[in-house]
Amino acid sequence: MDFAEHRIATMDGPAVYARDYAADATHRLPVVCLHGLTRNTADFETVAPRIATLGRRVIAIDARGRGKSDNDPDPARYRPDTYVGDTLRVLDTLNVPRAVFLGTSMGGIMTMLAAVMAPTRIAAAILNDIGPEIDPKGVARIASYVGKSGPFGSWAEAVAAVKASQGAMFPDGDDAFWRTFAQRVARERDDGHVEFAYDPAIAVAFAAPATPPPSMVPLFEALARVPVLVIRGATSDILSSEGLATMKRIKPDLDYTEVPGIGHAPTLEEHEAWDALAKFLSKVE
Repeated sequence: MDFAEHRIATMDGPAVYARDYAADATHRLPVVCLHGLTRNTADFETVAPRIATLGRRVIAIDARGRGKSDNDPDPARYRPDTYVGDTLRVLDTLNVPRAVFLGTSMGGIMTMLAAVMAPTRIAAAILNDIGPEIDPKGVARIASYVGKSGPFGSWAEAVAAVKASQGAMFPDGDDAFWRTFAQRVARERDDGHVEFAYDPAIAVAFAAPATPPPSMVPLFEALARVPVLVIRGATSDILSSEGLATMKRIKPDLDYTEVPGIGHAPTLEEHEAWDALAKFLSKVE
C-alpha cells in the first residue's frame, strides 16, 4: 500500500519522519504507531497497511534519532517525554486531534505518558509487550547490546548480529525472518557498510540512572480510563506475568492476548496478535 511521507520540525529543532497510510480514510479514528527503543517505522510496514484496510488512517512515526528522523545533538533529550511532545506535534501538523495509540515497548511507555500529558488525544490504546512494571532482566538484556555493535561489513554480518542478540526472543525464526528483521532495523551506508538505523547515543539516556525511576503505575492508571488491549509475548523478559497481573488489577476490563513461543516483542504479524488487534479495533469508534 502506498503511503505519504512527512518530515516535521520539532519544537527544539530535529525533524521527525512519519509514514501516513490511507490519508483519505477519515470515517474512523486514526491509529498512531509508535516503535520500540532501537526500532523505527519499518516495524509496522506490514501491520500498518493491514490496519488501513480496516478503514483507518495510520500514522507511523520515527522517534528522533531513529530511522529517517534527525539525530538530536543533545543525547539528554532522548527521553519518552520528548518523544511524546514530538508525537503530539506530528499529530497537530497532520490535523489528528484524537487517535488510537499503538505502542511497542518504548512506544507503549510513550502511550502511557501521553495519557497524562495529553489525555484527550487518546481514544484507545494497544500496548505491545509493555506495562507499568518492567522486568529488570529484559532491561539488562537490552542494555547489553544497545549502541554497542556495528557497523558491519555486509548484510550477512548484520543478520548474524541481529540473530545473536534477538534469537532467544524468536526461537522459531527462519532465515527469511531474520533477513526481514535485519532489513527493518538496519540500513546500508554510502560506503557499503551496514549500520543499525538509530543514533548510538540513545544508549546514553538508556544507561542505568543514579536513582530508581518513578513508578509508571500512575501512568497506566491514567491510560486505564480508555479501552486498552495488551499483547504479550509468552516468554517476554520485559512484561512478566506479575506485571500483567498488576495491569489487570488496575483495569479489570483489560483486553489481553498472548503470543506463544515469542519473547519481546511480538511483531504483531503473528495470527494471535493480529486477530486480537483487529477484534479490538472493531470495537473502537
